[in-house]
Amino acid sequence: MKNFLKVALVAVGIFSFAQSQAKPMQHDTTVGQKIKHTTKKVGHATAHAAASTASMVVDKKYDGKCGPGGETVYINKHSHYYYINKRGHRVYLKKSQLMDKKM
Repeated sequence: MKNFLKVALVAVGIFSFAQSQAKPMQHDTTVGQKIKHTTKKVGHATAHAAASTASMVVDKKYDGKCGPGGETVYINKHSHYYYINKRGHRVYLKKSQLMDKKM
């Protein structure tokens, strides 16, 4: 399982890097700024993939409810509700903040 997670994270990182390089370059930025921006983007994508995978394995998915942007909501062992944001961080919600999923 650990090897699968490592391979998945590397694949996501490579895919994200390739996608960011496929866009046309802007003339007002330097190469260093592009590298810094791309590195942050790859880091956030990798963190999101890792956190989402860990949540799917460890915690229960709350069917029928979603987060504010349509994100999947998970329930941890302490009965706290949370979703994973685009940077890979857990954002905890109150039960009143949960929204019904649109079918």
